[in-house]
Amino acid sequence: MGKGYRQGRLGEEIRKIISELLLRELKDPRLSGLVSISAVEVTSDGSYATAYITLLGNRPGEEASNQEKEDALEAFKSAKGLIRREIGHQIKLRHVPELIFKLDTSMEYGRHIDKIIHDLGIQPDRPAKEETEDQDLNLESDEDEGEDD
Repeated sequence: MGKGYRQGRLGEEIRKIISELLLRELKDPRLSGLVSISAVEVTSDGSYATAYITLLGNRPGEEASNQEKEDALEAFKSAKGLIRREIGHQIKLRHVPELIFKLDTSMEYGRHIDKIIHDLGIQPDRPAKEETEDQDLNLESDEDEGEDD
């Protein structure tokens, strides 16, 4: 068992509990749109757990506004006691970690990088497979010609 194995398992269990609470019990109107918990990182001593929140807009393909993001963070902060209590009930821990909620900006960063690549006109390296197939066909035809001699 490697270093951080327990923290990883605990983080995943906390993520599942918070996700279940989002579906069943948290009915805050500030949590509009698509809200999910992308990851939970637990410190090595287990005293803090940072939950990363992914938030999409109300309409498909639309990012959430800054106001919606701030509202979602406030909703999670106000529900922190309920979430900690539920974690304590479902996981046998001596000390339930203090929850910290942060926005997960990895999707926005990915879209930003994708836009930069698109604006530069760089195409992905997909034709490489076709080139190797063409080379294989050329090799086969060269072998066929050599057999007739």
